[in-house]
Amino acid sequence: MSISSRFAVGIHILSLLEINKDTVNSSEFIASSVNTNPVVIRKIMGMLKNAGLVKVRPGVAGAELAKKLSEITLLDVYKAVDVVPEKELFGMHEHPNPDCLVGRNIQSAIVPIFSSAQSALEKALVNITIEDVVKDILEKENAKQ
Repeated sequence: MSISSRFAVGIHILSLLEINKDTVNSSEFIASSVNTNPVVIRKIMGMLKNAGLVKVRPGVAGAELAKKLSEITLLDVYKAVDVVPEKELFGMHEHPNPDCLVGRNIQSAIVPIFSSAQSALEKALVNITIEDVVKDILEKENAKQ
């Protein structure tokens, strides 16, 4: 199991909105870049809108960023697209056997480890912005030319 691809698609959408800010970014156009269905894009765009990261107008094609690139962190995107429920990056199996030494102690042994790992991930994501991602995309593209 992996983190929902909505996270990567959310980053893709925000990066594309910046790089193509002078054109109309319809859900169909964005979907062609992501190589997915426009319905998927509209769903994720709705999540990004609800988080205050993009502006969209009903019945009008196109979307734009609602904040400066430097103000949108990857943690903002991660939270906006509901990658995982709060504090549940790592799923815990329910009802281990209480008659087993491991079963009755496993959850209390690994929950603090999982919590620490999720905190480390979130601390890393809060230090990277969409601006950083866009700069990297453009550098990679310029290096190919």
